[in-house]
Amino acid sequence: MKYNINNKGYYGDFGGAYIPEMLYPNVEELRQNYLKIMAEPSFKEEFDQLLKDYVGRPSPLYLAKRLSAKYNTKIYLKREDLNHTGAHKINNTIGQILVAQRLGKKRIIAETGAGQHGVATATVCALMGMECIVYMGEIDIARQAPNVARMKMLGAKVVPALSGSRTLKDATNEAIRDWINNPVNTHYIIGSVVGPHPYPDMVARFQSVVSEEIQWQLKEKEGKTTPDYIVACVGGGSNAAGAFYHYLENTDVKLIAVEAAGKGIHSGESAATSVLGKEGIIHGSKTLLMQTDDGQITEPYSISAGLDYPGVGPMHAHLYKTGRAEFISITDNEAMTAGLELSQLEGVIPAIETAHSLAIFDHKKFKEDDIVVINLSGRGDKDLQNYIDYFDL
Repeated sequence: MKYNINNKGYYGDFGGAYIPEMLYPNVEELRQNYLKIMAEPSFKEEFDQLLKDYVGRPSPLYLAKRLSAKYNTKIYLKREDLNHTGAHKINNTIGQILVAQRLGKKRIIAETGAGQHGVATATVCALMGMECIVYMGEIDIARQAPNVARMKMLGAKVVPALSGSRTLKDATNEAIRDWINNPVNTHYIIGSVVGPHPYPDMVARFQSVVSEEIQWQLKEKEGKTTPDYIVACVGGGSNAAGAFYHYLENTDVKLIAVEAAGKGIHSGESAATSVLGKEGIIHGSKTLLMQTDDGQITEPYSISAGLDYPGVGPMHAHLYKTGRAEFISITDNEAMTAGLELSQLEGVIPAIETAHSLAIFDHKKFKEDDIVVINLSGRGDKDLQNYIDYFDL
């Protein structure tokens, strides 16, 4: 259990629950119950059924032949973009809404950056007939307009975060504030492997369906359950946590986490936490965090709203510190170019977050017989305007 969470809620040095006293009852209630609830046969049955009939799982594992030929290695895409709502986020929101129901909660709050988690939360609230409030930075509301419209159409109330950089970090702050004010009836569905314990572990477990499927899908296609590499983008890092989960302890499988370097790692406009981060506390957990010398959080930047976060989840901080995962930082330009390339080579338009993962082939050479699985965590519909503006389409 070197890379998994320990019974105190830490991954090595990272994790824990650093929370105001007002939040303690909520977080503690969740911590005491989440594993019990997830182990109930009725929960498992309902969760699996919804993943199959509502989300459309399993998502295909697709051999990208033209991309593979270009980079002279075997590239498989785990097609999370084909899930209902267009990303991996729905795996977690379905799990959490079922937990919330079993805890008797009536009101759901969430934070969102790119809007995919907000849409996934609004979707499951509509499905279950629950009130939904989504906090979203004012800047992200502007750059992810289609997702804002989807959330409203699904019946959610979208509340702009007007403080700080007006992006994901600030939306999270607002959601936490709401939770402090409404502790009894409200469940906070965190969208990534961040926040106080048990959130990073709970979200990783719900997302672990991704690596669970990769195992049997690879067995069918390649006659073995293990790839040589698994690649996923990391902001908070839930899609990476899900893709890595069943391979964490198998060191034959190399893990690559791809971060947003923005306009360059040292440009002052970046979100490359592994390089720029120091140990600190954000949103209730100890992790790697971009901060000034006196501990003030540095504003992150990425063209991708979903990677625009000043920290990483504690699991990823641990994978970085121990060397279990290799971290590669990709600039806006490299990501956008890779997104366009996948579109034109494979007929798949990726989310800009995912496009960062596709840009690693100029940074790292793979062998011809390597099996490289990339978690294609989201589809590019929400980013079309960004692509249009960037390439003058």
